[in-house]
Amino acid sequence: MMRHPQVWMGLLLWSVFSQAHGAWTVNMAPGATDISHAVFDLHMTIFWICVVIGVIVFGAMFWSMILHRRSTGQVAAKFHESTTVEILWTVVPLLILVAMAVPATATLIKMYDASEPDVDIQITGYQWKWHYKYLGQDVEFFSNLTTPAEQIHNQSAKGEHYLLEVDQPLVLPIGAKVRFLVTSADVIHSWWVPAFAVKRDAIPGFVNEAWTRVDKPGLYRGQCAELCGKDHGFMPIVVDVKTQADYDTWLGERKAEALKLKELTSKEWTLEELVARGDKVYHTACVSCHQAEGQGLPPMFPALKGSKIATGPVADHLNIVFHGKPGTAMAAFGKQLSEVDLAAVITYERNAWGNNKGDMVTPKEVLALKQAESK
Repeated sequence: MMRHPQVWMGLLLWSVFSQAHGAWTVNMAPGATDISHAVFDLHMTIFWICVVIGVIVFGAMFWSMILHRRSTGQVAAKFHESTTVEILWTVVPLLILVAMAVPATATLIKMYDASEPDVDIQITGYQWKWHYKYLGQDVEFFSNLTTPAEQIHNQSAKGEHYLLEVDQPLVLPIGAKVRFLVTSADVIHSWWVPAFAVKRDAIPGFVNEAWTRVDKPGLYRGQCAELCGKDHGFMPIVVDVKTQADYDTWLGERKAEALKLKELTSKEWTLEELVARGDKVYHTACVSCHQAEGQGLPPMFPALKGSKIATGPVADHLNIVFHGKPGTAMAAFGKQLSEVDLAAVITYERNAWGNNKGDMVTPKEVLALKQAESK
């Protein structure tokens, strides 16, 4: 029974892996937009042209090798040149290239026609998050990775959407033409959602255009497609496409939240309130570098627990969080966080992990610094 273990092992492996063949594919996905369907059709057209070329070329090659081999007494023909052959191998490839270029050009023209959009969204890449601003709507927010650290460090099982889940997805209305204005605040990123056939580089100082129109509601996921630093893999994209009614409701709620946040700036905060809010902000914006207990990852990411920054002068602490530190991985959060969240996270860092300074930075102080910077 076990005289041929290789055979039995092969049968076992076949029985195991054959169960997964239904979900396994090597082809592109058609996507969820007209452009993605056009790209898929173009891909299949080029693919079958290549298949036909391959069949003809290899068929002729094998036919020649089998029927004209030396063992059958065949003698190679001797000729110096053939005008007919030279014309054929020049004209035929040219016609093939034209046949491929016509649909490719038509698809590219559609892809780059971002005129007359219904919605304009500015997308800004940061290490390592995305900022979305709905132009003309007074709505903007950051989208951060929410995969738990326990999964990242292999301390718990990976979730269904491991490294592809965020706290705030980009929300789009169904059937609307949405123009994306893509740029970056630090290094080169790339905003890529395969289902939309949209991939645009986010380059500091430049604005690249792209657009989409999605006809099917649902969640669509993507990633930064440019190596932008050590946490490049922790920069996912999630797009939530809603019906027009649901989108209008969501947009109204976001506008109301923006107004409420402005009102919170003038509120008289207590130390306990700021620490509680700062805890949430820290574990969203700072924890990946400085870690949950403020221990950091020296030497690249210094500890905040007992550090000179978190226990020294408040002005120095506010300055480095607001402006960042050039030449290091410490980003400037002055434009990334609201006045309330900046005040809260600094207050939290000065009163967490045993620092217990009792200091409090108020949103009004941060607002004053922002106003001074803008002059």
